[in-house]
Amino acid sequence: MEEDELRTANAAEDAAQAEKADEAAILEAGKQIGSGGVVAFPTETVYGLGADARSTAAVERIFQAKGRPSDNPLIVHISDRGQLADFVADWNELASRLMDRFWPGPLTIVLPVREGAVSERVTAGLDTVAVRMPDHEVALRLIAAAQCPVAAPSANRSGRPSPTLASHVAEDLSGYIDGIVDGGATGVGLESTVIEIVSDDTVRILRPGGVTAEQLGEIAGCVLDEEDEKTEATKDIKPEDALSALSEVGVSTEAGVPARLGVSSKDGMPAQVGVSSKDGVPTEVGVSSEDGVPTEAGVSSKDGMPAQVGVSSGTGDAAVVLQETQAPRSPGMKYTHYAPRGSMLLVEGEPSAVQAYINRQLAEANARGVKTGVLTYDEHIAEYQDAHLALACGSLGELESAARQLYAVLREFDACEVEAIWAEACSRAGIGQALMNRLTKAAGHRIVRV
Repeated sequence: MEEDELRTANAAEDAAQAEKADEAAILEAGKQIGSGGVVAFPTETVYGLGADARSTAAVERIFQAKGRPSDNPLIVHISDRGQLADFVADWNELASRLMDRFWPGPLTIVLPVREGAVSERVTAGLDTVAVRMPDHEVALRLIAAAQCPVAAPSANRSGRPSPTLASHVAEDLSGYIDGIVDGGATGVGLESTVIEIVSDDTVRILRPGGVTAEQLGEIAGCVLDEEDEKTEATKDIKPEDALSALSEVGVSTEAGVPARLGVSSKDGMPAQVGVSSKDGVPTEVGVSSEDGVPTEAGVSSKDGMPAQVGVSSGTGDAAVVLQETQAPRSPGMKYTHYAPRGSMLLVEGEPSAVQAYINRQLAEANARGVKTGVLTYDEHIAEYQDAHLALACGSLGELESAARQLYAVLREFDACEVEAIWAEACSRAGIGQALMNRLTKAAGHRIVRV
């Protein structure tokens, strides 16, 4: 056999063996979920943290790993529409048409739950369940192997930017979970759109995401928007008060960055930790002695609910219309999400005014010795020479690219220990609605309009 032919044959054999090994790993991960394990896996949106949706003990481990509030419902993932009848009580023709159009894909539909079919920890005690079918071959094969509906929020510590790479999952959850299936970078980069069916021709967006309002309007006669109905209020910051707002975020005197309990001082990665002898759930420094739920810096000592890391209780963060005792109808509606460790403000206005304003703020912050960052776009990156770190998440002309890279960029600010971040707003058209939703939440709903 010629040398080139031998190389080709060897390469084909290696590829076949790798595919077989990958398939074996996926099957093993699925079986682990089916037997009560908790495993992170890729989807087309972000990495999910999966457990058997029927098992309260398994679902409890998701909340423990994430430090997630228990009244935040989880999305149930399926690999085949035939699974719906097992845990969904009913759905109308509009829901069926939406499934036909967008499944598999980044659309989650809130539907009436069949009583007792999934853990109440999945539904947060509501009479509905959020469900979707991911558009990712690894995810579909894993769910099929699990032979159960899989509850799976994003595979990150609660409040942190969602993971779009397996390494992001390891950074947040190493030592907390049973394994990670590495499927490379995710495609959409933002979580799924969550909707509820209001009537035979109307849907309401509870969380914007990978399916846009315009796309939903092609199927539904009317699309309502939860954000337009003022479920959450923003805190408008006067331009002259921006630095004061940023300074409300506490930083470590050692490194200038809010520290997380349990993080290795050597490389910033969560340390591998021991297993609790009480229930077999991995624990690490900062675990509450009261209920075994992992905590981290910035968690309220009053109720154990994750607060934005280092944020003062007196910041006056955005008021949330949802009452403390009211469970949100969808993930992403009630608590601080997607936040970097440094303090962030979202700046909105004409591009030239935004750039001039941010550069004035950079000059003042730099003079105070603050490590500064700017989250911008390809078209404007050259305007911020005075920032310690200016990062473009993508192009204003292709916001899909910005959506794919947003969370990775937020994590890069963390890696570089940036203390104060100014983020440019973008158009709310199309995927821009979801992008602005995530930017607003990452900024703690603090917006400067110039």
